[in-house]
Order: sequence, then structure tokens, then C-alpha cells
Amino acid sequence: MKALKIACLVLLTMASFETYAQELDANLQLRPRYEYRNGYKSLMPNGESASSFVSQRSRLNFNFKQEKLKLKLTLQNSRTWGDVATTSTADKNGVAVFEAWGEYQFTQNWTARLGRQVILYDNQRVFGEIDWAQQGQSHDAAVFSFHPKNHQLDLGVALNANAENLLEPKIPYITNYKSMQYVWYHTKWDKINTSFLVLNTGYEFEKAIGNLEVDYKQTFGTYLTFKEKKWDIDLGVYGQTGKSTDKKVSAWYAGANLGYAFSDTFKAFLGYEFLSGKDQDDASPVIKSFSPIFGTNHAFNGLMDYFYVGNHQNSVGLQDAYLKLNYSVKKWQFSLVPHVFNAPNIVLDASNKKMDSYLGTEFDFTLGYTVQKDVMISSGYSQLFASKTLERLKNVNDASNTHNWAWVMVSFNPRIFTLKQ
Repeated sequence: MKALKIACLVLLTMASFETYAQELDANLQLRPRYEYRNGYKSLMPNGESASSFVSQRSRLNFNFKQEKLKLKLTLQNSRTWGDVATTSTADKNGVAVFEAWGEYQFTQNWTARLGRQVILYDNQRVFGEIDWAQQGQSHDAAVFSFHPKNHQLDLGVALNANAENLLEPKIPYITNYKSMQYVWYHTKWDKINTSFLVLNTGYEFEKAIGNLEVDYKQTFGTYLTFKEKKWDIDLGVYGQTGKSTDKKVSAWYAGANLGYAFSDTFKAFLGYEFLSGKDQDDASPVIKSFSPIFGTNHAFNGLMDYFYVGNHQNSVGLQDAYLKLNYSVKKWQFSLVPHVFNAPNIVLDASNKKMDSYLGTEFDFTLGYTVQKDVMISSGYSQLFASKTLERLKNVNDASNTHNWAWVMVSFNPRIFTLKQ
């Protein structure tokens, strides 16, 4: 630790020939998590056994400030305990760069940030960090921000390639997207906060052998919040259009929450989400299923991740009605969230007959305990009661099996040091 401080102090000294005030701080995050999966993300097939494991995130964050300049570097390793031998000379995943960006403040209201960075807005339904995943989510992008009082306008652009190529590759680009442009505007009027988002994403695909094309899909909409004493309301509405893999896109989303604080320790929310889908007997080539794009989907539609967490894309959509009960006292936090899932579009059985729209009910219980300032213990238990319709969607034989999931996580987040000059 002493050697690390000395090295950082030397770096500051070397950069201090100018008279600018400088600050460098470092913090560490270690986050091991145990999980028991017995029907997580998909129904438990007959004859199969539950899995259990421990995963871990290890992050080292450096933040540097100098007058109008900010820099951030985050190194991380995500692993599963036991994925390398105890005598291994190399790690399976190695050390990755989660964030590496520089930001310059041109004026009091104008800034530009370039590099690998987290992009998140509003309730993270379309743009999120996906912090639950041990690896998280970050983008290689440039973000230009104009932020006078009570307003913020962000313009983001990204262009991805798989290498420093001399010629255009002949196979589809393998990462999430080829290019991205977006505009996000946020304003505050008294007790109302309003955001508008227009996002354009380009995905590369092979239209013919050796012939690559990029289709662009647009996601656009608004997110509003209102707070008045004990009341808390939010509403999000988004649409999608454009093309994907040479198919027209026409989809939409709506979600709302109504919250009320009964006391300083107890708060309840009633919520509903609708994500458009497509009837299974619809022969149209149009993509009618809404995609949350870069959203933190684990935070929505049940913690067991049956919907939109690497699954349920281009499907029959989803209706999610839920009640969220939050209670906190001293160092403890408790939450209970029951969900009722329905399919807004037609699901067909093996004989092409229309099935009931009810998909199932999930109960999510979580608790957290703050051991001290930089140490947090959290845990949860979820159980899903699935229907025959969900069994059909997941292509699993018996929905009557027990489907549950449990986890325990410890988060260490200490600040290692802060140097000022």
C-alpha cells in the first residue's frame, strides 16, 4: 500500500509543473456472491439438479481531477471461484478495462467525455450499467454534454470495429452494435422531472455471402417523474422503428409506478409494464417485439431474469403487474415484490390452439444489512409459480417443478487513499 501511494505521489509531482490544483483518489470493490439456481432464467427440466457457485467482482478505480480535466480508470476481474486451478499460472478472464475515459470542461456548461464509460439515464430501462452482472456494462463512446441550471442535453456517438483493419471485414461484426448515436434531454420543472431520448443503433448483418450491411433501429420516448410529499410517480413510454436484419421494426413500451410513503420506514409501489410482442400465428416479417437495448433488465420483470436478460427477444412480449413493499430500519433494508406475468400476444400449443395468456407469478424477497460504512451484506430469495403457457414458451416439459433462486452477496467498497496537491 505504501509503495502504491508513493507511485501515485510521484505521478502527481511529475504533472505538477503547472500551478493547477490536482486530486487523485483510489477505491477498491470486492464483491463475492453465492447463488443457488433451481430454475433461474428458465424452468427446471425433469431429471436435472440445481446448481450453486460463487462468483466475484474485483475492481480498482482511479479518479483524477485537475481544474477542467477529469480522468477515470477502472480495472476489473470477474471470475467464478474454481474456474482456474489453485496452481494455475494464468487467470481465465484476466484483468479487463471497465472504464477508461477523459473529460474536459470547455466552459461552465459544456463538457466532453471520450473513452470507455458507463452510460446510464433515468431508471436505466433503455440505458443502464447492469451493475448486478459482475462484469457490468460500459461503452466505447464520446459524449458531449450541455448542462445549464435545471437542464441537461447529452449527445453521444460510438463507432465499433473488431480490430485496426486494413480492409472491411467480410464477416458480421460480432459485438453488440456497429455504431450508435443518441440525444438525451432532461429538464426539471418544480416537482416534475422530464427526459426525452432518441437513440439510433446500427447492427451489422450478412445479407448475402460476403455482403455485409448495417441496419439502423431507432428507439425514442420520454420518462417523467413527479414527487409531492409522500407521493412518488414515474412514467415511461418508448417506441421503436427502423430495420433489423432487413426486417421492419414496429414496437413499443409503456411502464408506470405509483408510490406512497406510509412512514419514514415503509413505502409501497404499485407498478405495471407493457412490452409489445408478436402473435405466434402472425406471419408478417415485421419485428413487433420491443427490445430494451442497453437496459438494466435484471431490475425489471422479476429478479429470476425470465424476461429480457439474454432471453425472450423477438417473442410474444410481456405484461408485468407488480407490488413493491420496502421497509428500512436502522442498518436493515427489506423488500418484497410479487409479480404477475401475462403474455400480451397469442401463444400457441403443440396443436396450434391458443393458450391462456397467464405466464406465472413470481415473489422476490431481498434484505440488506450495512455492517459499516464500506461493508454491505445483501441476500435474496425468489420463487416462480409457472403456468403451462410459460412452459410452452421456455420449451420445458413440466412447469409444476419447483423453481426458486437464492443468493448472498458481500460488498467491500473502501477508499484506499486520496492525494491532493
